[in-house]
Amino acid sequence: MALEISSALRKRLCDAAKSTPDVEVCGLVFGTPDRITDLAACANVAADPRRTFEVDPAALFAALRAERGGGAPLLGYWHSHPSGDVRPSATDAARAAADGKIWLIVAGDLVGGWRAVPAGEGTTTFEPVALTVMG
Repeated sequence: MALEISSALRKRLCDAAKSTPDVEVCGLVFGTPDRITDLAACANVAADPRRTFEVDPAALFAALRAERGGGAPLLGYWHSHPSGDVRPSATDAARAAADGKIWLIVAGDLVGGWRAVPAGEGTTTFEPVALTVMG
């Protein structure tokens, strides 16, 4: 599976990750099954944002409400890894719902794409998603 992202949106992700390199930043991804059309930065309300992320539930509920009202479809989530690794961590897998949502993980100038899928026995794993940068 491949997913298109504009160079401008990709740059926004990388800039957000670099803006607070010691804390995981996070947000929402909007688009269609084959294209990311927008991103929203959200507050990270995790107890320890240096090690994990939790999207502000108010922002998530607002996005879901807007989607139901005809707004942009919620494609998934994004967050940074200050460690520099764009692969999902064990914590990511433990906290993710196996709902097919896209996860973008940013580390410096790198962006990795993943889809959260069932791994069996109520666990989640991530399948890689190729990101094609457009214009």
